Amino acid sequence: MRLFLFLLALCSSAAALAAGKTVLVFGDSLSAGYGIRREAAWPALAEGRLGEKRFDYNVVNASISGETSAGGRSRLGAALRQHRPAVVVLALGANDGLRGLPLGQMKDNLGAMIDAAQAAGARVLLVGMRLPPNYGPYALQFQAAFRDIARERRVPLVDFLLAGVAEKPELFQADMLHPTAEAQGKILDNVWPGLVPLLK
Repeated sequence: MRLFLFLLALCSSAAALAAGKTVLVFGDSLSAGYGIRREAAWPALAEGRLGEKRFDYNVVNASISGETSAGGRSRLGAALRQHRPAVVVLALGANDGLRGLPLGQMKDNLGAMIDAAQAAGARVLLVGMRLPPNYGPYALQFQAAFRDIARERRVPLVDFLLAGVAEKPELFQADMLHPTAEAQGKILDNVWPGLVPLLK
């Protein structure tokens, strides 16, 4: 009887994996947990909250510090094949903006990643970012780019990953670019309302 139950549990786990019950977080240092323990970063907190709320999903954090939209586009295909996610949280673009890269290229890259994820059967949540006001008109155009992509691709949008964090210096590390561990729960709170409707 014990052997039967054990085999049944194994089959159930295999079925869950086959069903693609994975949330793939695909971002940059803001999601990779730069400067803090990786298990303290918001994607790890998301996995804990999913368990608490009895969502049968695991979280794979494939974020890389310094990643641009072009870099993400080049490696997304392999990540989709490896993890077969049900949901992709696409949180790239901040480094494009900080470097002043052409927004047309960023939009093209993000759009191509959304298309690739959807073609692989995943639902997509796009996460927006903002730039400091000293970037001038480019900052406004950067912010609008995420809304444009979400509308064009008809995907949900988190308007600003760092809402409620960006204006609080005490929630940033010494470089004033990367949030502290204490900020990660708030960042998850920003993502959560957009994520939950995609958990079918």
